Amino acid sequence: MITVWKLLLGLTGGNTILAIWLVAFLVAGFAVGIVRGFFRARKIQPKGFRWRTFRNEAIFAAVGVVGSGILLAGLTYLLARLPHAAPNHNPASWWVVVLEYAFYFFAFDTWFYWFHRWMHTPRVYPWIHKLHHWSTAPNLLTTFSVNPLESFVNGGFLPIFLTFVSVHDRSMAFIGPTSILMGLYVHSGYEFLPRWWNRSWATKWFITTTFHDQHHKYFNWNFGGYTTIWDRICGTMRSRYESDFENPKARLKKPAVEEDAVVPAE
Repeated sequence: MITVWKLLLGLTGGNTILAIWLVAFLVAGFAVGIVRGFFRARKIQPKGFRWRTFRNEAIFAAVGVVGSGILLAGLTYLLARLPHAAPNHNPASWWVVVLEYAFYFFAFDTWFYWFHRWMHTPRVYPWIHKLHHWSTAPNLLTTFSVNPLESFVNGGFLPIFLTFVSVHDRSMAFIGPTSILMGLYVHSGYEFLPRWWNRSWATKWFITTTFHDQHHKYFNWNFGGYTTIWDRICGTMRSRYESDFENPKARLKKPAVEEDAVVPAE
């Protein structure tokens, strides 16, 4: 290190500040190279990003967040007036928190799967779900680019759930952020989970970014919100999903058979 520092001082004519800036520049360039390489290797659809789509999604998101906020606030207000709708402020053991969170997790996944499939039916899709499918290569903004009616259907689950299930405050600390965090994760466009994920019995039941990314790309498959359970039971999981997940390069190739690349209904 001392030799390297002396070499840098020699290159900068003994100017310490300039040598420090040179070191910072080299370190920053090295770090950026690593980060770019890390993300580039994990990008699911490398050529899928479109500025025009991103611009439109920004507009849709701005309008949608306001509209859905009004609808969900109204629903929450009405449900909160029911006599048995009250939060549970009592202390809770860790296992109670785990059970309450698990109950919410799988209950919402069931709600989301069936309503999601309903929103893909020809009569409903153009009015509610089509806006969200504007992008076939999702990004973080796609999470919020949603018709307010769709947000009302999906987001309405939580206030309804809390009306009929007494959930402790400690459980809500985990339940509350889950929907937003999962939405951002599955729409990120990058796969961060290891290749063995779908080979393990303990983890293959939980969706990945690739799973939902392929829903946007192929449209009629992979409807689950948190898990792959209902897709596996109902036969709606894309047949190439697991092989594509393990072989990222396969995602770049055009499918040999185009039957799963269904054009969304107009």
